[in-house]
Amino acid sequence: MTSALPVLYSFRRCPYAIRARLALAYSGFACELREIKLRDKPQSLLQVSPKATVPVLVLADGRVIEQSLDIMLHALQGRDADGWLQPTDGTQQAMLALIERNDRHFKPALDRSKYPDRHGSDEVAEAARIADEWLGSLDEQLAATGYLLGVNPGLADMALRPFVRQFAHIDKDAWARKPWPHLQAWLQRWMDSALYAEVMETYPVWVPGTTGPTVFDGSAQSTRPAV
Repeated sequence: MTSALPVLYSFRRCPYAIRARLALAYSGFACELREIKLRDKPQSLLQVSPKATVPVLVLADGRVIEQSLDIMLHALQGRDADGWLQPTDGTQQAMLALIERNDRHFKPALDRSKYPDRHGSDEVAEAARIADEWLGSLDEQLAATGYLLGVNPGLADMALRPFVRQFAHIDKDAWARKPWPHLQAWLQRWMDSALYAEVMETYPVWVPGTTGPTVFDGSAQSTRPAV
């Protein structure tokens, strides 16, 4: 079934999907949302993207974007009113390198920390060490301006926050005790924002053969402060 709008296959709690939705919402990139169940993926998703992971964005011309960061960049290239792609401190290359390190270095440690029963005790201990080291370094980086690469929120902030959120939700009491005040404030400021509320809205699971809701049409743009 084709759609007049781009189609976004998503799963609400997936950090990769969250960051894709953040850029789409911020840029006012209207699309049809198809919320899926990870254990019951629709055939239409498997047909356009055999990797079968979310997010996947199918553009109106049929092109498929399968990586969350690529979806973010595609949306921001269309509209980037607050300069997410233009860090005030550092380069775009440094920003992309920070995101890559999050995805390759921190994400595996996050998974082992979230699902310790699936891993040996040594692996879990090493994951905890890596996570603490990484998150502590982010706290230090945030100390000067409150954002990762300058005085304004940017792509790196939005690409990393969903993963820090997932870590914080493993054990909220333990998170509150961590000596990372800048990181904790940075995360909470985002979670209190209108943009966060928009991208974390709950939608029913998409039923094949129907049209999903239209989201991120830009109607809330004027009311969103910087996050």
